[in-house]
Amino acid sequence: MSTTTDWLDAAAVDELPEDDVMGLEVQGLDIALYNIGGEVFATSNTCTHGQARLCDGFLEGHEIECPLHQGKFDVRSGKATCAPVTEDLRSYPVKIEGGRVYLSLA
Repeated sequence: MSTTTDWLDAAAVDELPEDDVMGLEVQGLDIALYNIGGEVFATSNTCTHGQARLCDGFLEGHEIECPLHQGKFDVRSGKATCAPVTEDLRSYPVKIEGGRVYLSLA
């Protein structure tokens, strides 16, 4: 069993809009990157309730609101925080190095 984390280069930090969300594809997965006060988080970009892309939603603080039915998730953990969503999002570890955002999809 490997204990080494494989980090994938996802984006340049300066590509991320401040206090906003950006959607991108990383190894075939639809990922949402959030830049909140200079801190970067990553989750799946697809709402677990309505199958909408969260990068089209509204980010307020650490919560992303789905554009279809106004369910909310905490982007730090992927936790569902507001009905009608009940299933959490998948979240991904993030590290910043050399001005780049790296994700672990493991």
